[in-house]
Amino acid sequence: MTYNNINNPFVVSRSIPEALFCGREEETAFLIRQVRNGRNVVLVSPRRMGKTGLIGHLFQQEEIRERYFVFFVDIYAATSLQEMCYVFAKAVFEQLKSTQERHLEQFFQMIKSLRIGFKMDSITGEPKLELGIGAVADPVLTLEEIFRYLESAQKPCLVAFGEFQQIGEFREKRVEAMLRSMIQQCPNTTFLFSGSKQHTISQMFHTKARPFYQSAQLMDLGPIPEDVYADFATRMFADCGKRLEHEAVEQVYADYCGTTWYLQMMMNELFSLTSPGAVCSRDMLPMAERNILDVQDGSYRMQINMLSPRQKQLIQAIAREGSVKSLMSGAFIKNHSLDSASSVQSALKGLENKEIVSSSDAGYQIGDLFFGRWLKLNY
Repeated sequence: MTYNNINNPFVVSRSIPEALFCGREEETAFLIRQVRNGRNVVLVSPRRMGKTGLIGHLFQQEEIRERYFVFFVDIYAATSLQEMCYVFAKAVFEQLKSTQERHLEQFFQMIKSLRIGFKMDSITGEPKLELGIGAVADPVLTLEEIFRYLESAQKPCLVAFGEFQQIGEFREKRVEAMLRSMIQQCPNTTFLFSGSKQHTISQMFHTKARPFYQSAQLMDLGPIPEDVYADFATRMFADCGKRLEHEAVEQVYADYCGTTWYLQMMMNELFSLTSPGAVCSRDMLPMAERNILDVQDGSYRMQINMLSPRQKQLIQAIAREGSVKSLMSGAFIKNHSLDSASSVQSALKGLENKEIVSSSDAGYQIGDLFFGRWLKLNY
């Protein structure tokens, strides 16, 4: 069986068809209830737990799809207000292109500060609009225009910002205060703020001195329950004429701590290795993981070669342990022949800045779980 021309039902790209989305019924119902009542939400979880997929799933729900204009604005790579403004304008522009022409016309009538050009489509030969970062000459003015457009749109708007904590890294000062002021003037628009730097984004919304203090409902996104994911994976295999042993999905779930993207990636590879009518067993897991790591081998080697010797030693030590409560403990330093607590602290700061190492209640770990497995195998 295929789903909308998708031969492998374990989708690892951003857009997940409804039939291939797993679980999250309670989370989806919670978000719909908040949107319906005009409450902003801050959605927090480690990276690759499925925040973006859940937002996309929310956008596809009938009540949301029919009643709202929806815009997803991923500012993860933005380093300035100008870049964020460009990403925001482009997200609105791209979404409105698929609606009635009058909606896009209204957008252009209100966003007058953008320098939008035209170029010929190389395939159709027809002129098409071109929106580049250079179109944003005055980011503050353009942002004000975008927010004014949201309030005047012909339907209520729902805007989701991906990796919202990134605004704290912008070159410009007082970005939080400015955005908070603009958002407060948008009663017709509901906002979702998602973030993976849990400590940073929690501070933004829970510190009294910060502009966004208590301006949104907090939602912590945890793993999909193991039984729910196991039932989903088993059904996906069965629908395509294959069988999945429970022990296989159980092991994958344990190995990757229930983190959605890694589960999907492993099941995607296991599905591709299983012939029609055959059984996917736990014995196939090492081959599936090896195939995935082989594809990433060059990238991982480049990544580790860019680190200092002390940073290399530290991530290798963390990878061997899996998760470390105290990196400064004498036992950890001695067991892995590290130099000193001060050198570990210095190396850790660099690795956290590069987002290679992350921390949680469980301790410090390699942020990319596949990178952690690769390190353990190769060092």
